[in-house]
Amino acid sequence: MNNSTIRVDPAEPGHGLWSYTVKASGHKVTMRPPVFEIDGAEVTASVTSLKAVGTPARSANGVTEHRVAGLCAHDPDLTLEIVLRIPDDNPVVRFRYILHSTHKRLLTRSSGHDALTYLNVSLASYPRVMEVRLSEFNRLVHSFVLSEQTLEPRDFDAALSVMGPLLVGEGNGHALLVAYEHGSQLPDAFLRYELHPDHNARLRAVKGSYVDGQLLAPEHPYTTLWMQVAAVKGTEQDLARAFRSSVLNHMSANKESRQPYIFYNTWAFQERNRWWYKNAYLDSMNEERLLAEIDVAHRMGIEVFVLDTGWYEKTGDWRVSAKRFPRGLGPIKAKLDGYGMKLGLWFDPLAAAVSSKILSEHRDCLMSWKGKPSEPHPVWETEESQRLCLVSRYRDAFAEELIRLVKEVGVTYFKWDAIGQYGCDDPHHQHGTLANTPEERANSYAFQLGACMAEVVDKLCAACPEAIVDFDITEGGRSVGLQFLSAGKYFLINNGPYSHDYNMPVPADGNVNLFFFPGSARGWVCRTPLTYDKWIPSVLFLTHYLPDDPADNQWTNLASLVLGQNGIWGDLLRISEEGITRFGETLRRYREVRHDITAGTLLRTGEVSGSPEVYEKINSANGRGVVSLFAGSSGSYTYVTAAQGLSSKYWHNEDVTVTYDAHGRARIEALLTGAGAKIIFFGVEG
Repeated sequence: MNNSTIRVDPAEPGHGLWSYTVKASGHKVTMRPPVFEIDGAEVTASVTSLKAVGTPARSANGVTEHRVAGLCAHDPDLTLEIVLRIPDDNPVVRFRYILHSTHKRLLTRSSGHDALTYLNVSLASYPRVMEVRLSEFNRLVHSFVLSEQTLEPRDFDAALSVMGPLLVGEGNGHALLVAYEHGSQLPDAFLRYELHPDHNARLRAVKGSYVDGQLLAPEHPYTTLWMQVAAVKGTEQDLARAFRSSVLNHMSANKESRQPYIFYNTWAFQERNRWWYKNAYLDSMNEERLLAEIDVAHRMGIEVFVLDTGWYEKTGDWRVSAKRFPRGLGPIKAKLDGYGMKLGLWFDPLAAAVSSKILSEHRDCLMSWKGKPSEPHPVWETEESQRLCLVSRYRDAFAEELIRLVKEVGVTYFKWDAIGQYGCDDPHHQHGTLANTPEERANSYAFQLGACMAEVVDKLCAACPEAIVDFDITEGGRSVGLQFLSAGKYFLINNGPYSHDYNMPVPADGNVNLFFFPGSARGWVCRTPLTYDKWIPSVLFLTHYLPDDPADNQWTNLASLVLGQNGIWGDLLRISEEGITRFGETLRRYREVRHDITAGTLLRTGEVSGSPEVYEKINSANGRGVVSLFAGSSGSYTYVTAAQGLSSKYWHNEDVTVTYDAHGRARIEALLTGAGAKIIFFGVEG
């Protein structure tokens, strides 16, 4: 089992389970077997030999799935199957284990805690080790952000535990990465790496991986989460580029989720309508308003037009509101089709109106907590709803509802909102029974939630390959990590911090939002998490910028969104003709190089809100991409690109001069007469 860069082999007897080798150097990483607790006893799943199972299967995203299996050496009633997904030309291998039993056995928690070691790998060959966190919620910007933490030798000596989900080692000419695909907000760990003085790292279950007494039988194998391993001859930066490329090109079969479309969402105006103009949230959710917005959106270069909450009659059944849209969404879809634009709709996947058919057919799937079923609650000026559990038979019904909407309404983009990590400890679903404690059932629900969400997305995309699903993580307490990115993308920031985040009193009008006003501050907030792009492409973190006049505000937001977050929202009908043209012309040029920008890893120079604050995203294969320069003060600023061999074609907005040195680096001279931004597209005719 191999590709152009790496090879995977069974380990030598007595030396682990399987090995991963970098072809360029022969550098080898040994993966030790997982360890389970079965019938009260610890079982190390060492195998006598590994043999191929079935025929390797190749998917459309350039990944081949291999399956091998072997009898467990110390318990021949058990068979360990290894599933490996190996891309054609990338060193990142995804893998998981499936434990089979020939007769009834039980997974147990005799200590009262999960007893499962997913992997055990040595980091002794890597003097520098780093934990990469994806789910640290930063209150300053009210957003999840990337966090990289260096692990010192003292951390291993002290047997520290860290959450990851990535561990990265570097040294002696190589870099190694291991990762797991799950999600939760730090420090709420469902898995964690236990560090040991011998510089081994063991990925251990903490909670939720299984319930006490979970059946292990011929018809009930145990399947682990997906994990990842990658190694390169080179540096941590080389490894980060390879991992980023894997997430973009190989991790998901749902290719549309990776496309750099330009999105518009109606919610910002709905909020303004409520708080500025003292109307209802749903007053603007009508055919006349939306048809007018679509005309403007098309001229601005928007490609996906998303109707946020209020398009529906009631949650759960998800039929178009006859009151707000007497002719249905047909006229809106027809206009979008005429412009070559896509239709998007908002959903709360757990909500079902009290009179909905789906609730009446799935009352056994009602979420409950401490014996009390979900109470009816209002949902954005529509009928009161109750909450249904996705870790139950309901998720299949929800998937079918989405597939119906693709066929009947023509929606291809689905925005999922309001899915917290916790909320159900019911003993009659698929996350524990009366034999388990409420806490255990709640943790099992929270553990399985991300996988169940991804399952719905994969089912939808299998039936409708053009579908895109994003999961709103604009609030804390949500399942954030690699798991959902195997199926969809994230909606990262709506308005950013609230008054109470900054210990400020709630304004008299009750509007707690701080950053849904035009101006530079919102951009500071929204650009802060762009650091994710080192490991995860920014195209997977949809973030919306405001298109309001004046020109300086528009240039700042254009220069921000073209870095890959690709979202626009606001009051389209109040934008000046000059502003509409500015967006349309700039985004037309952006579309010429957006795939290059998506491929290029982001390099930031300067601090967010500093002067200058510069972002470079260049495709190293062809020298095409973008440089965005921001400043809060008037003056002349100079920047020299790190990338060499830049395209000789370029375009920029006013007061910018570009020259090239002998290596093909660009020297950019920018003059700003106040707070604003400059955009330089490379690979676009001026």
